[in-house]
Amino acid sequence: DVQLVESGGGLVESGGSLRLSCAASEFTVGDACMGWFRQAPGKGREVVARISGVDASIYEESVKGRFTISKDRAKNTLTLQMNSLKPEDSAKYYCAASAIRGSSCATTDFSYWGRGILVSVSS
Repeated sequence: DVQLVESGGGLVESGGSLRLSCAASEFTVGDACMGWFRQAPGKGREVVARISGVDASIYEESVKGRFTISKDRAKNTLTLQMNSLKPEDSAKYYCAASAIRGSSCATTDFSYWGRGILVSVSS
């Protein structure tokens, strides 16, 4: 079975940085559309960043210039480097993958999900 396991979350002060990782098993990260989503308490889940099979990346407006999504093909992992963190970035972050070959990385294409990891940013 496909498994996506997130790591790297935690508590950080405003302006700080965190690096999230997502280790995939029974699934090849390199050729797939992968993404990070987040859900804050009382809010719906929103997409944060996506990266296609050819490494084209798309960012949600509020994280542009601060977050970077990337793939490590050797380790079969997805990462999210988060800099200049703000309290409004606090949420549970989820790694997701699309099983659709050649996916355009539409937000509806994701069918595999990790269990999520908490990121808390103090003011």
